Formats: sequence, structure tokens, C-alpha cells
Amino acid sequence: MKASNSEITSPMSAGGDAPLNPPRRRLRRRLGETAQGSSKLPDLLAQVSMDSHEPITRQIFRALRQAIFMGEMAPGTPLSEKEVSDMFHVSRQPVREAFIKLVEAGVLQVLPQRGTFVKRISPRRVREGRFIREAIETAVARKAAQHITDEQLKQLADNLRDQRIAAKANDTAAFLALDEKFHFTIAQTIDCGAAWEAIQDIKAQMDRVRYLSLPDDSPLDHLIKQHAKILGALRAHDPDAAEAAMRGHLREILVTLGPIVARNPAWFEVDERETVPLSE
Repeated sequence: MKASNSEITSPMSAGGDAPLNPPRRRLRRRLGETAQGSSKLPDLLAQVSMDSHEPITRQIFRALRQAIFMGEMAPGTPLSEKEVSDMFHVSRQPVREAFIKLVEAGVLQVLPQRGTFVKRISPRRVREGRFIREAIETAVARKAAQHITDEQLKQLADNLRDQRIAAKANDTAAFLALDEKFHFTIAQTIDCGAAWEAIQDIKAQMDRVRYLSLPDDSPLDHLIKQHAKILGALRAHDPDAAEAAMRGHLREILVTLGPIVARNPAWFEVDERETVPLSE
């Protein structure tokens, strides 16, 4: 039996590809759940297509990762190769490969004699990811300010308009998809695909916190103002201002991380502080 070939609506395609169309639904979170999780998995069949040119392993990886990011599978949720392969109507091999990628991304853990489970979020990994992402994306923003075209500026302006529409509708899932596309579009302006791929590899824990932060800790209007400041600097072709605006935006998570951990302790590991603070 083939999986549905309906449009995939997760914000980011696998492997650092361009973001897909944003999902037109509100973000569903189960913030009150404990870390014990649930054996019932969300129905993700529509997220894959056997007719797609994309390998099925990458589609399964993306569908599971996005469900984890959006809180549809709380920390502690058990995953079995058989259950997931039955859901997607595939053999266990592509599911096993997707699980390995998710373990490498730091969102699944394998406990000997017990099974595979959604992992708690590591605050330290969040700070590490932000530190590395800031180094890359501020350099990208600086270079983009020097080389961005009128057409690319229009794409960012259109994206910002759609962000305001999503915020007005309180559609946090759509907003986060647009946020992802906003950053991806800036990365495209310097024609360095490796930069975006590197960002994708290190920001998994940050993405999980982003979903938990909206809209209570990071009001959408506040984030839109930060995006507008970045766009303004790019439009002015001002490298210093673009770098500063991007740095300020990416440091937002340092402000929100503490309150999010305090409100959702079951979602986080016990914090392990750095010898050299990465938040300063």
C-alpha cells in the first residue's frame, strides 16, 4: 500500500533543502504531560509519499523529527521500528535508518533492554547550538548585506508580510515555518549551501525550544520586529547593522530558555553548565 502523496507540510525538508509550504494549522502542544510519554503516536502517514523523488528514509526522518519538534511526541514517548514501519507501510530498514539519524540529531535515545524513546531537551546543547549558529548566521548576514539582490529583498519582504498574517491568526506553526524560510532565504543570497546545512545539523535542540517558547515567552510581534530590523539592514546594504541585528535575534533564546525550563521541567534534562559560559 502506498503512502499518501498529499503535500508535505513540515517547515523544513530533510537534508537542508528549501523549506516547504507552511502548515495551515495551529501548533498543538502537550506541555502538561510528564516525561513518561504515550505509546500512541500521531498519524504521520500523510507526511510521506512513495511517488516522491526523495528517499523514503529522509521523508520518515523529517516526519518524525517535526512531530517531536512540535510537541506531538513528548519526551519519554516510546518508538518501535515495527509500529513506525506499520504506520508508513514500509519495511523496517528505512525506519531503522531514520532512527539512527534522529539519535545523531540528539532527539532520540536508545536505552539497552528497554527500547527507543524521545529524548529530553538538553539546555546545554541548546546553548551550544545557538553559539555555533550565531557564528555562522552573523557571517552570512554580513555577506548578504553586500550581495543581496532586489528580488531577494522582495522575497524577504513578502515573507515578513506572511509572518504578520500568521501572527494575526495566532497560527504559530505557520509562523515558525515562515521564520525558517526567512533565515533560509538569507542564507541563499550568498550561494553557500554548506552554511545552511551546517546550521541544520546543530540547531535541532534550539528548534524544540522554539516550539515551546511561542507565544508565551517569545511573542510573535516581538520576533517580527527583529526580522524587520534584519531586513532593514539588508535593504540598506549595511553589513555592520545586519550582523548586529542577526546576533540580537539569535540571542533571544538565551532570554527565554530559563523560563521555559522552569515551566516545563519534565521536557528537559538536568542542566550541565559549561566551564566557559556560552551565553555571554
